[in-house]
Amino acid sequence: MSSRWIVYSRPHCGLCEEFAIELAALLGDPVAATVEVIDVDSDPELKRKYGERIPVLTVDGDYVCAIRVDVERVSRFL
Repeated sequence: MSSRWIVYSRPHCGLCEEFAIELAALLGDPVAATVEVIDVDSDPELKRKYGERIPVLTVDGDYVCAIRVDVERVSRFL
């Protein structure tokens, strides 16, 4: 069974766009993992939990990194 990778993000977020580009480059082609993107503004609980501290990457519910892609930490999950 593959791991569940989630990036908590929001539309029109420059940091989120940079994060997505960096993460995609790290995951390579073919992609090493499928990443689901969830808009924190779509859920009041997520908006409260993450607020302005986005983007956030989790794998199987475990925090991996936020704001910037942490190559070392992400690599541990590949």
